Amino acid sequence: MAETLPLEGHWLWMILGFAMGVVEIVAPGYFLIWLGVAALLTGIVALLTGITLLLQLAVFAVLAAIAVFAGRRWFGADAIDASDPLQADRAQRLVGHVVVVIEAIDHGRGRVEAGGGIWNARGLDAPVGAQLRAVGSDHGALLVEPLP
Repeated sequence: MAETLPLEGHWLWMILGFAMGVVEIVAPGYFLIWLGVAALLTGIVALLTGITLLLQLAVFAVLAAIAVFAGRRWFGADAIDASDPLQADRAQRLVGHVVVVIEAIDHGRGRVEAGGGIWNARGLDAPVGAQLRAVGSDHGALLVEPLP
């Protein structure tokens, strides 16, 4: 005698879909949500039609492909245009600002205060308290030079 699952197939699909939605909320990536939607829809189809497990897997595969394709197209077509292209690059946003040396720049390296934070700096040697201008950034360090 073959063992049966304690839950019917449609409930397993719905639980799987819900679980994928929860995982997407905890660790967002915009992928599992679409598989979760496909699993929920597969559960609904299985509940309404009573199809076999093999057909349920086929329905899930088709719905998953459609859902992932539609989701990627939806999010890909509406890419967010930032009004500030340097929004995520804090160091580049400081270019042109006056910075104050808080750890002497010696042999081309030191630390400066700029934009409410402390930054590694590279440039000509300068004593503590000197005011310099940020002219660029390189791997998170501000490139500085003397004020004119």
